Amino acid sequence: MENITVNLSERSYDIIVESGSLKKIGSWAANLSLGRQVLVVADENSARLFGAVALENLQAAGLVATMTVLPAGEASKTLAGADQVFAAAIRAGLDRTGAVLALGGGVIGDLAGFAAATYLRGVAFLQVPTTLLSQVDSSVGGKVAVNHSLGKNLIGAFYQPRGVLIDPVSLQSLPEREFCSGMAEVLKYGLIADAAFFSGLAQNARVIMRRDMGQLEQIIAKCCRMKAGYVEQDEHDNGVRILLNFGHTAGHALEAAGGFKLFTHGEGVAMGMLVAARLSELHAGLPAGTVDRLRDVLADYHLPVGVSGISSDKLVEYMGNDKKREAGNIRWVVLGQVGRAETLQAIPAESVKQALQVILGVG
Repeated sequence: MENITVNLSERSYDIIVESGSLKKIGSWAANLSLGRQVLVVADENSARLFGAVALENLQAAGLVATMTVLPAGEASKTLAGADQVFAAAIRAGLDRTGAVLALGGGVIGDLAGFAAATYLRGVAFLQVPTTLLSQVDSSVGGKVAVNHSLGKNLIGAFYQPRGVLIDPVSLQSLPEREFCSGMAEVLKYGLIADAAFFSGLAQNARVIMRRDMGQLEQIIAKCCRMKAGYVEQDEHDNGVRILLNFGHTAGHALEAAGGFKLFTHGEGVAMGMLVAARLSELHAGLPAGTVDRLRDVLADYHLPVGVSGISSDKLVEYMGNDKKREAGNIRWVVLGQVGRAETLQAIPAESVKQALQVILGVG
């Protein structure tokens, strides 16, 4: 078991990484000094796989637990989806001492967190992520949001959970596409902050793709420690934490251009990292050939490295709505070298379009 503390003064909380811990969810939640009411928010997949175990254990611990289930996928991460959670909370009589518990992937975590932050002006929020992407990234740090038709995560808040419980065993149930999607975020950590970690991921792709439990536990704990470090330095994303957005500017644009149906978040980030790496070669001194190396590693993890049927103009339009704009300019996260990230602004439009050609018309 790994216990990682996110040190944020009165908002501090622990991340527990332990195989089999889903079967202890009741005692974990009961020890967080909450009221007795818990609303579990799940999607169709997480409810089918883990819902019965979660409710049984919560109730056995003396908690009054109910569950609301949303359709799986990014299309649920909207104000309409949040309204479903609000309605379930109201029907359950959830009061200010109660908690909203996210049981699922990043979509459910973001949506449930947004609902917890705004229901009754804020109730306790618990994260029990069941996908790789949510375990290594989105469940930690308190960014909660829903999408708008004009862009991803444009309506949201910073709202830290009371605790995060991660059971790596849940990853055995993931479809390959979802597992690979999570690996994009794992690779991101190495690219921005730890070259040795990235090299290890590149060398051990076959073992990791077999979902070796020892490897996965180490990877999840490593990523959570790294994420906690960024959050502790910059809770509200005004400084160093923006480096975690490497690949996300173009990635979010790809997701939006595909109507949030064509690509998973991790697939968008994978291609977005190729775009950002090419900009890094052009403007930040990243050694030539790094894009080609990254493309090979992404392919080893069965992640897309190109797309057809989307124009660079359309992607630039969506990037213009990106929440990382500052004074009208996009703050790009780039690499000076593998393992060292920085930000650049006012990158020429022609360079952006050139970088986009790394992924456009391919696939």
